[in-house]
Amino acid sequence: MKSPVHITVTGAAGNIGYALVFRIASGQMLGKDQPVILRLLEIPQSAAALSGIAMELEDCAFPLLQDIVLTDDLSVGFHDSNYAILVGAKPRTKDMQRSDLIADNAKIFAAQGRAINEHAARDIRVLVVGNPANSNALITAANAPNINRQHFTAMMRLDHNRAKTQVALKTRHPVADVKHMTVWGNHSSTQFPDLGHCLVGGTPAFDLVSRDWAEDYFIPAVQHRGTAIIEARGASSAASAANAAIDHMRDWVLGTKEDDWTSMAIPSDEGHYGVKEGLIFSYPVTCSNGQYHIVTGLEVDDDMQNKMNTTEQELSQERDIISDFLKLSN
Repeated sequence: MKSPVHITVTGAAGNIGYALVFRIASGQMLGKDQPVILRLLEIPQSAAALSGIAMELEDCAFPLLQDIVLTDDLSVGFHDSNYAILVGAKPRTKDMQRSDLIADNAKIFAAQGRAINEHAARDIRVLVVGNPANSNALITAANAPNINRQHFTAMMRLDHNRAKTQVALKTRHPVADVKHMTVWGNHSSTQFPDLGHCLVGGTPAFDLVSRDWAEDYFIPAVQHRGTAIIEARGASSAASAANAAIDHMRDWVLGTKEDDWTSMAIPSDEGHYGVKEGLIFSYPVTCSNGQYHIVTGLEVDDDMQNKMNTTEQELSQERDIISDFLKLSN
């Protein structure tokens, strides 16, 4: 049996956290041979709910679950953490501007970045789920200067999974047949789900679906799927978001399939596909040996480039809003 790893989940008493922690404890994220210690972080007002979740975790008798730490203290929550899934964030309220949401959450993720820098394992891998995820990941990384910047990512896997499912439904193929899907850019309505390199059962997607369908239905459906779910169930995505977080971390740690890739929002430090440096931008990646690698050499036509430029511009604007929080580590 391997030595246990410490996994921090923030916002652990929320809907996504509740859907997430049991799957981590069961081994679905890191494998059936990896013992885990859960470090569940919440605000003081959610302490009672968090204790109830801990009771349920205990009652499941998960063989891999070695310990549960409940806390509202960042230094305790990130102590020796090997993996962190940052779910907790201030939600967007009615009539709230995205710029206001970014500014409010900047304080939360700057503090978490500093705690990671001071208390986490040096090889920690961080996934930011709380929105706006890309900019929150940028803030977290900036405030953890002693941690490898490449170890900070934001979740685009939910958008990736949504895109694959829409293609599967349209073509009447199993989701497993849909490969080489890419969602570029920001986790927002500017993201670009790209069928240009997608395969369905080995056949190019555009041999099975029209470009008009992609433009008029597919891209908007993926971009606005979260809003559609809120309108349908009166609450934002929870189980599907937790599932995507599991998928993201599992592939990052254990590797992607040899004949496929996934979408991850990662630092754009090397300027791949013309994206400016200093953003957290979603690319197609493969993963192996605990590392991700951008899929290079994909052909990008003018229309694709324009869509990528739009989502890049939004990320640049968000970076300007949080610029003060990116200087705290200097």
